[in-house]
Amino acid sequence: MIPSCKPLRHAFRAFLLVALTIAAAAASPISGRVVGVSDGDTVTVLDAHKRTHKIRLLGIDSPEKSQAFGERAKQSLSDLVFNKQVTVEGSKQDRYGRELGKIMLDGQDINLEQIRRGMAWHYKQYARDQLPEDRLSYAEAESTARQKRLGLWQDSQPVPPWSYRRAAKEQNQAPR
Repeated sequence: MIPSCKPLRHAFRAFLLVALTIAAAAASPISGRVVGVSDGDTVTVLDAHKRTHKIRLLGIDSPEKSQAFGERAKQSLSDLVFNKQVTVEGSKQDRYGRELGKIMLDGQDINLEQIRRGMAWHYKQYARDQLPEDRLSYAEAESTARQKRLGLWQDSQPVPPWSYRRAAKEQNQAPR
C-alpha cells in the first residue's frame, strides 16, 4: 500500500506560502523616518514597527568622509532627509548587509538629487541594478553637475570613491 501524499502536499503548500510571503516583504518598499546619516550615500531608516534599516543609496557613490567633499556630501544628504518620512524602493542587499534602494521624499528621488548637487558620482559599476530610466537620468545629472562644476566637480581632478577605497586598501596591505 502506498502511503498518502497528503502530508507532503500540506508541507509543500506551507513552504510555498512562507516563501511567497518573504519574497513579497522583501520587494515591498520601506517607509519610515530617517534617524541617521552615515555619509553621503548611507542612511538609517526607522520603520513603523520600530525596526531600523541601514540603506545604501542605489546607483550613487559619494566621497568617503575622509575624502575631499566627504563631509559636505554627508551634510547635503542630511539636509535633504534627516528626520523626514521617506520611502525606500528596492529589495537587494549589498555585501555588508545594507539594503540597497532609491530614497523617495514627496516624489523626489534623493539619490538623483545628490548627483545633481555634485555630491555623488553615478555608480555605473552597479547601473544594471537600476531601472533603465534611472540609469539615464543619473548619467545625465552627473554630466550636468560636471559641466556646471557643482560640488565635488569644483576639484580639478576629483578622485572617485571606489579608486580612493582601492588605494587605501592597497596601502594597508603593503609590507611595512
